[in-house]
Amino acid sequence: MFALTDAEPYKKQRSDKAKVDALIQTMNKVPGVWVLDHEMDADHNRCVITLAGEPDAVAEASILGTGKAMELIDMNFHKGAHPRVGATDVVPFIPVEGVTLEDCVALARRVGDEIWKRFRIPIFYYEAAATRPETGSRMWANRKCIRQRA
Repeated sequence: MFALTDAEPYKKQRSDKAKVDALIQTMNKVPGVWVLDHEMDADHNRCVITLAGEPDAVAEASILGTGKAMELIDMNFHKGAHPRVGATDVVPFIPVEGVTLEDCVALARRVGDEIWKRFRIPIFYYEAAATRPETGSRMWANRKCIRQRA
């Protein structure tokens, strides 16, 4: 079974490749995880790190990456066109082989619970993983509201 996830941790500065490298190293240490790609987006001041592997390994790498992002990234200095919520924006789980969307929803909720337990970072579920139907596709509207209040 494989699951695919994109983690989108914001980075403090466009040129701070060292922080992105540290995030990648943290996630890459989990056995059974492969870092497939990463992309740095200067306009939105974020990076996307694509991981693949067994669901439990991808989950742990995502949790560790979220903790490392919290440690390294000071959102008080974030600049960019993309609305900001925290050092890790979204961690979607995408089924690839032998995993269903329902499996990914369960994985997302388990990862969210663990992120809260370890780091006390609030979690918002969206789309298929939403815990309330009315918030399922409203993530982007909610982010706009948060941006306007910031």
